[in-house]
Amino acid sequence: MKATGRSIQLTRQIGEHLVAAKLGRLGYIATPFAGNVPLFDLLAADIRGFAIPIQVKTINGFSWQFRANTFLEIEIVDDVQHIKGKKTLPNPDLICVLVLLGKDEKDTYYVLQLADLQEYFCKIYKGGRRPNNPNSMHCHVGPQDIEDRFHENWDLVARQFPKQLPE
Repeated sequence: MKATGRSIQLTRQIGEHLVAAKLGRLGYIATPFAGNVPLFDLLAADIRGFAIPIQVKTINGFSWQFRANTFLEIEIVDDVQHIKGKKTLPNPDLICVLVLLGKDEKDTYYVLQLADLQEYFCKIYKGGRRPNNPNSMHCHVGPQDIEDRFHENWDLVARQFPKQLPE
């Protein structure tokens, strides 16, 4: 079954609302945005009003899709990609929640930071000559590729908020 624009949009929307609901159950106030915010999908706030941005990527299939040049400096010479190193990320500590929509609403959450995704793509993305399009930066990560330590790693959210100030 080929994904349509509508089904992709619904998958994205479902994932963002599931993460917002999960954060609510953990005691945070979370809200997604109606429009597109390029670097994050929702804000989560603690009871003191401190807020953090969160990126959500949702699939109901095999892998989360990314662009390698989000994470890596890549130069193309004569249709060959050369990896020059890691790109400076605007917010390496940004929390990313990767959601795998499951059958019977048995969804799976992986909670990590943008820098963790960068480390993964540094290891697996080799560049070289891309078979169909030399300019393609497509890369992906599947649930089988995600380290177990990121599964349901919601404590990462708590660690992103400022510590409680002594009274």
